[in-house]
Amino acid sequence: MPILQTDDWLRKSYNDPIKLCENFLPYFTNSTPQEIHYHLSMSGMYRRPSTSNEKIVDSLHAIHAWDVIEKEKERLQSLWDGPDVPIFILPVDDQNRLMLRKFHGKSGITYADKVFLFISKENSKEGLRALFTHEYNHACRMQRFKKNEANYRLLDSVIMEGLAEHAVEEQVGKDFTADWTSYYSEKQLQQFWKRWIEPNRDLPKFKREHNDLLFGARFYPSMLGYCVGYYLVKKYAQAKQLSAKKLLCIPSREIAENV
Repeated sequence: MPILQTDDWLRKSYNDPIKLCENFLPYFTNSTPQEIHYHLSMSGMYRRPSTSNEKIVDSLHAIHAWDVIEKEKERLQSLWDGPDVPIFILPVDDQNRLMLRKFHGKSGITYADKVFLFISKENSKEGLRALFTHEYNHACRMQRFKKNEANYRLLDSVIMEGLAEHAVEEQVGKDFTADWTSYYSEKQLQQFWKRWIEPNRDLPKFKREHNDLLFGARFYPSMLGYCVGYYLVKKYAQAKQLSAKKLLCIPSREIAENV
């Protein structure tokens, strides 16, 4: 399946994101355009049109967004025996200062059967590749471990994020991994694992504290779960000398037991 030409939809409906989301109805079950937009905007999609992005489609074409992602999808799908899922490219919320500063104007959300990428006109080719690699790695992991979202536990989420960013390092390079990969020392990450993540490893995804721990909300260290996941996966990968593709098949608990 080729990358969906969301540029056509954007040209027609950029100024009305709810109407734009009507195009996604065939890919969601029992959802309204309002619900889809709310859910996607929580992960980085623009909430309302920005005057600075009146020519957003031209801007995204200028950085060859669709071409870059198309080529990377073909390469990684072949390399990882990955699923042929639809990919949607949309503008990021450029009015969200945290998104621009912390995530360099790019974000995404992955479901078992689709991937959404939210990007800005400032993203480089390597930045786009890194974002897609991270999100598509999630889709590949979900393909290997077919699991209802309600059955995901904190350890599953932590390991999934670690696997995805380890794949970015392998495929795109260390320079293009997320800033949070270097927030803390190995000693700190070991302490974080023992103090917060391991005792809560079976916390269900629907519990509020799951996301608090994963993202480092409230009083927890910033990006706590992501950072610990990257630490656990890297430690396991080095010990076992496994590629990102091989790691996709390893259960979360086995990776965590290497600590």
